[in-house]
Amino acid sequence: MKILLISDTEDSYLYDYYSPAALKGIDLILSAGDLSPKYLEFLVTMVNVPLLYVRGNHDSIYDSQPPEGCICVENEIYQCKGLRILGLGGSMRYHPGKNMYTEAQMRRRIFMLSAPLKITGGFDILLTHAPARGYGDMEDLPHKGFECFNTLMDTWHPSLMVFGHVHQEYGDFVREHRHPSGTRLINAYKRTIIEIPDPEKKSRTMPQSFYYSYMQRRRFKTKDDDSDPLIYK
Repeated sequence: MKILLISDTEDSYLYDYYSPAALKGIDLILSAGDLSPKYLEFLVTMVNVPLLYVRGNHDSIYDSQPPEGCICVENEIYQCKGLRILGLGGSMRYHPGKNMYTEAQMRRRIFMLSAPLKITGGFDILLTHAPARGYGDMEDLPHKGFECFNTLMDTWHPSLMVFGHVHQEYGDFVREHRHPSGTRLINAYKRTIIEIPDPEKKSRTMPQSFYYSYMQRRRFKTKDDDSDPLIYK
């Protein structure tokens, strides 16, 4: 399987000077945030494959202008082409605003996915905006990584983590890291293309998205919903 990873900066090679040959054979696009809706819409239209995304810390425009034809995987485990993809966008909170979280808040988001994770038996790809602490992050608070991402990988051992937020222009840029859990970590800044083995069929079946069944229905649960098997307690 051939996957295009993008983040943070629009690539003129894919946009202004787009050629179908540039992305021939791409099966999936993953966006790690801080890209304009129009850019994502252009890519999903021209390449005509699923484009999954999380929000970066500068993506408040998505509230009023979500990228059409693309799939937001925030706070869920989404199954696509045989892959289980867990999305956790946003950066470390460095001032008041949207799409920024403290370490405790990000840990809480992960905790809210405990039940779906047990049902799916884990996930294959962790798609984030911020890096994991100590793996491609920086020491300043805005670009500091989340320690809870390390715990998540140590627990579930996904094969891949895709992130952005740390730009090549910042210096000392390393595209790829290897985590002690065995996870391959890739900074998607601008663009990079990877190839992974075609996913095997999972032993557990699951709905395409857990966000509706777990987060939305739990949020609006009434007393009459207590017996609903889709409400995880």
